[in-house]
Amino acid sequence: MSRNRNRLAVACTAALALALCAGPAIAQTPQVTAPKPTVPEIFTLMGQYVRIAYNNQGFATLGYRAAQESIGEEWMLLEVGLTMRSPAKNFTLKREHLSIKTPDGTTIPLATQKQYAEAGYLRALNQRMKVMRDSINYFPVEASRGCSIQFYANLGGAGPQIAYDQVELSSDRGCVGRLYFHVPGGIKVGQHWLVVNFGESVVEVPFRTLTKEEAKQFQKSWEDIKKQHDESLK
Repeated sequence: MSRNRNRLAVACTAALALALCAGPAIAQTPQVTAPKPTVPEIFTLMGQYVRIAYNNQGFATLGYRAAQESIGEEWMLLEVGLTMRSPAKNFTLKREHLSIKTPDGTTIPLATQKQYAEAGYLRALNQRMKVMRDSINYFPVEASRGCSIQFYANLGGAGPQIAYDQVELSSDRGCVGRLYFHVPGGIKVGQHWLVVNFGESVVEVPFRTLTKEEAKQFQKSWEDIKKQHDESLK
């Protein structure tokens, strides 16, 4: 296990440096320090705003375009897919197992159903997501069945009408859903982490919100960065 963890940590460091550091592929942008997870894991990017991180136990895929488009606003919406990695045992994921770390180091827990229901603004945010969604359907081959992560109910409107406080994760199911976080003072530009506690280990999915200029530069070059990253893992 220790040997595998060392390999995961090395791969993660190389991937993060390629994906998130400024360099020849992103010309004329400020130097960005590669994020350093506090846990051993592998990280990769599957789209401009889609990230994957995993270890020997758990696997997380993240879509954060809505967060990028909501800088300055006090609610962050993330789309997430989660599964266990065979032969890891099943795990009951609860609200308290999910949080984000913001650029200033603050840890913010997953919003409650009450907070979600009281935030009328989220209806507009959910409508925006209909036109800016990215596919997060990236799972290990063992995850051949789908399931829903349904922590929130849309009271009096379209969408899920019942909220659940937990979801059972297993290696043969890819579970997807939306996560909401209330960010006092508004979403800032900089390095964020989605933190997923799988019980026996933690996965930290790095995602960086960009300035408008950085986003334009990255849009032009992310495929080149992904290619460099994929080559680094061979």
